[in-house]
Amino acid sequence: MKVFTYLKGDRVIWAIVFLLSLLSILVVYSSVVTLAHKYKQGNAEVFLFKHTFLIICGIIIMYIIHKLKYTVFSRVAQIGIFLVIPLLLFTLLKGVSAGEASRWIAIPGLGLTFQSSDVAKIILLIFVARTLTLKQAQLDDFKTLFKLILFPVAFICFLIFPANFSTAALLFVNCLFLMFVGGIRLKFIGYILAACVGFALLLGVIIMQFPDLIPRGATWKARIENFSNGDSKNNYQSDQAKIAIATGGIIGKGPGNSTQRAFLPQASSDFIYAIIIEEYGLFTGSVILFLYMILLFRGIRILRDSEKRFGGLIAVGLSFSLVFQALINMAVAVNLFPVTGQPLPLVSMGGTSVWFTCISIGIILSVSKSNEEKETIAE
Repeated sequence: MKVFTYLKGDRVIWAIVFLLSLLSILVVYSSVVTLAHKYKQGNAEVFLFKHTFLIICGIIIMYIIHKLKYTVFSRVAQIGIFLVIPLLLFTLLKGVSAGEASRWIAIPGLGLTFQSSDVAKIILLIFVARTLTLKQAQLDDFKTLFKLILFPVAFICFLIFPANFSTAALLFVNCLFLMFVGGIRLKFIGYILAACVGFALLLGVIIMQFPDLIPRGATWKARIENFSNGDSKNNYQSDQAKIAIATGGIIGKGPGNSTQRAFLPQASSDFIYAIIIEEYGLFTGSVILFLYMILLFRGIRILRDSEKRFGGLIAVGLSFSLVFQALINMAVAVNLFPVTGQPLPLVSMGGTSVWFTCISIGIILSVSKSNEEKETIAE
């Protein structure tokens, strides 16, 4: 296609972006019925135009990022790792609250907010990739590994943890995956996993027995208990999502014909996957899962083709981060996992989170573009 003459990097990833973005616009327009009646007198077009604008801006941002040399992000991470710490602290103390958590920072004059954890995720993953590249010879010692990688990762995850446990946990897993791919000894990975299991057990005991000792402990306890007990009264969203999936069948009810969108409070964000299956069927739901798996595969392929270790690591790290988040969102929608609040990348309606997803993909494409340019020179 002629459009791909202007787009460099992995064309399959570009195709996935366009397919998921188009689907996102269609499903968000259908699923915002409840929000439209609640806030805009039934005018769903307001949400449609805003979401479309955010996606178009995101693709423009992605295009700009992918034109940059990916090595510039090494310096960005080196400086950014020290900037995200006060940013996360400011969010905890002075951030915009929703419910019981302060996760957002308002952008003056634009009427938009962003989650500081979105910034931290990208910066931290690039920082870990940078350290794995530059300090590889020193990381055979566990004390050095702890000082150079584990401590910064644990500290930033700790700052995210009080307001957003699921994001902190996912980010830690992403960094652990990157360490595994980056060649950290399996013995050290085992030590870290053992420590994580111990921490999880201790945290579980505290949440279940003394929920008021930690922020949002009572909320986490309620979610765990509701998920375990299967109580329909307290699992309203999960039950409505299961109804949507069950009634969608193989081919779905058709675009715009969802019934459960009127009952699911988070139909356009956290549970949008259930609405997709209800309207477009299990077949389309499986195709979406397949697209995310292809995205991860292409990230692994970029790692394989990269002459520079740093580029390959950030490509596979960011790819895994996006796909893992997507899998968690889908698992929540089909009630395999407690509600986490993680959006479906490139599909869920969500302000500036769309832009940060596009930044991540732009960086991946930048690495891919660099690989292609080297192959052209070699020929």
